[in-house]
Amino acid sequence: MICCVSLLDHDRSVDDVDRRIVDLLRRHGRSTYQDIGRAVGLSAPAAKRRVDRLVEDGVIVGFTALVDHARLGTPLQAVTELRFAGNTTVDEIASIGDGIPQVIGVFTTAGDPDALAWLRVRDVTELKRVIDRLRSRGMVTGTKTMIILGGPHDAVL
Repeated sequence: MICCVSLLDHDRSVDDVDRRIVDLLRRHGRSTYQDIGRAVGLSAPAAKRRVDRLVEDGVIVGFTALVDHARLGTPLQAVTELRFAGNTTVDEIASIGDGIPQVIGVFTTAGDPDALAWLRVRDVTELKRVIDRLRSRGMVTGTKTMIILGGPHDAVL
């Protein structure tokens, strides 16, 4: 499991040990409390208490597994720039991918384009269908799509 981290909106301060724990979990999400404790100079129970507090405080917001999407049948990734009419609200922009399983995430921006949609599909034919579906929602005034050829952790993003 890999941990997702937010350093905003937490009640207690995050110290160096907490940051080292978070870094370790981000790199090795299946680390045991004993592994964590050994790496940061704590006992396993103390490491568990730290992780529990980081979860409770909202610093660690979830756990996930990295997967090989090619083995799941969706090897192709793309990013689509989305442009909207000037009267479209940020919430409407952010929800453009709702109900489209190939849309991994929509990132609203403060410039041009208005948003980026991260897509994962089987092939170019499916990519075209997803882009058409996004465009057909009536709010999108323009798109530009870039297929991702590679990057860090190609198989797991």
